[in-house]
Order: sequence, then C-alpha cells, then structure tokens
Amino acid sequence: MTVTDELQPDVDSINRPFWEGLAEGKLLFQACRCGHRWLPARAFCPACLKATWTWQAAIGRGRIRSWVVYHHAYHPAFKDRLPYNVALVELEEGPRLLTNILAPNDALRPGADVRLAIDIHRKVPLAVFELVEGQAT
Repeated sequence: MTVTDELQPDVDSINRPFWEGLAEGKLLFQACRCGHRWLPARAFCPACLKATWTWQAAIGRGRIRSWVVYHHAYHPAFKDRLPYNVALVELEEGPRLLTNILAPNDALRPGADVRLAIDIHRKVPLAVFELVEGQAT
C-alpha cells in the first residue's frame, strides 16, 4: 500500500492541535474548567457545553476497555492489515479513544495496561498503543 492509498483525517481548526501534537510526539486531549476531559476534539465541552477548555498532554498510559478484530476490510486501505484490531483505550487522565494495539490480537485482554507508541510511518502520525510488558496473556 502506498501512502496515497491511506485514509486521511479531516484536519480543521478544532482538531489541528491534536494532529500537530502527534507529529511532535505528544498525545493531546481537551480539558474543561469544569473538570471534564475528552477526545476526539470538539468546540464545546460535552459535559457543560462551554468553550472553556485547553489542550493538555497525556502521559501516554492507559488501559484497554474493549476491542474488536476485523477479518474483512471495509476499505481497500485496510486489506493488507487483516486481521486487525480496533480498541477503545481509556487514558490514565480519563479520555477514551479508538486506536490500534500493536500486539497479536489473541494477546488483548480487558483492562490490560498499554502505552502510547505513535505511528510515524504514515503521512499523518497516528496514536497507537502497545501492551505493557510483563502482563499475563
């Protein structure tokens, strides 16, 4: 697959800091004065509906909450990756994001500790995670 065959995110004024952060090796999330933290980026806090948020850097650790393994490519860009996983990771700071876990699919477990491993081998860096070593599989 060539880079031009990949799906690209729709970068706009709201989510641009997220994508720029990944390019700089940081995973950023939004945090509101009301205490709520979230991903993906949006203009207003989903808890209080105010625009009183800032960007904060995650420490890059979290846990697997759920996942699915795809055995069919619903887009041609994914056919060479089969089977691949899509996981819901909850960051230590609270936000959750959909991502991939860089591990054998049969090694994934609910609650497994993961750490950030930004995939820089694409046109746009992606937040992916790897299992923390030393966990029973």
